[in-house]
Amino acid sequence: MNVTAVELPAHAKLNLFLRVMAREADGYHGVETLFCLVDLADELRAERRDGRGVTIEVRGGEVGPPAENLAVRAAAAVLAATGDRFAVHLTLTKRIPVRAGLGGGSSDAAAALLAVNRLAGNAVPRHELLQFAAKLGSDVPFFIAGAPLALAWAHGDRLLRLPPLPPAPALLLVPRISISTAEAYAWVDEDRPSGGRRGAVALDLDALATWGDIGRMAGNDFESTVFGRHPPVRAAFEALVGTGPLVCRMTGSGSALFAVYRSARDREDAGMMLGRKHGTHTPVETLASPPRGPEAI
Repeated sequence: MNVTAVELPAHAKLNLFLRVMAREADGYHGVETLFCLVDLADELRAERRDGRGVTIEVRGGEVGPPAENLAVRAAAAVLAATGDRFAVHLTLTKRIPVRAGLGGGSSDAAAALLAVNRLAGNAVPRHELLQFAAKLGSDVPFFIAGAPLALAWAHGDRLLRLPPLPPAPALLLVPRISISTAEAYAWVDEDRPSGGRRGAVALDLDALATWGDIGRMAGNDFESTVFGRHPPVRAAFEALVGTGPLVCRMTGSGSALFAVYRSARDREDAGMMLGRKHGTHTPVETLASPPRGPEAI
């Protein structure tokens, strides 16, 4: 019996550290990053229909033209690989802020790959889904891997699943500024001296075992260039640091910031200290187990 509809969450991510490597001949940059999932998630429903092609309905946010939507492109890739035997309608409920560095679009794409493949009877092997994911964007392979914590490098298509950190209360602070990822990479290139190289870094599992360890080694190469061009983002970061977290960083190319706390009470106090001056803040929890996969409905 064919499955006719599935649902699954598309979780947001944090970059606990993010190093941007030199721009390569193809125009893209390599990265080195430590990804972590949080419980904030979009919700994707995929329905099998007669005909061909992909349609989408988006609730709760604006994500641009359907033809450019990563979830639509992901669904179309699976349909093409399985012979375009049916059409798919996607219903995407947005909860992750867009253009904030939280990976919402990439997570939606990974969810669409998994959901449409489930509708197709899981006809596409997992290693092929990972290839589709890598073509869609540098964050998509992490989301499809289903790991709550992973080290990624190259174009995000090289992943090492790591033992998860203990679940922890965290706070997302999203300033009232959207940042284009492409612009942020260009700013990094502008601000680096010609021929500048990244220094060596040695990591082991012991250095990634506790939130205190993460706080000592965390960093994000986008921070200085974004803070220099958007002083309100710097001010928001400084305010968040002032709440006494274990870890505090910008995620992705921004503008979202995050802080991880020792307790839910510390997070609650931080929210009261921040108020609404620097943007919208949302309490979240980091994940210590794999997220829920596609479920037939």
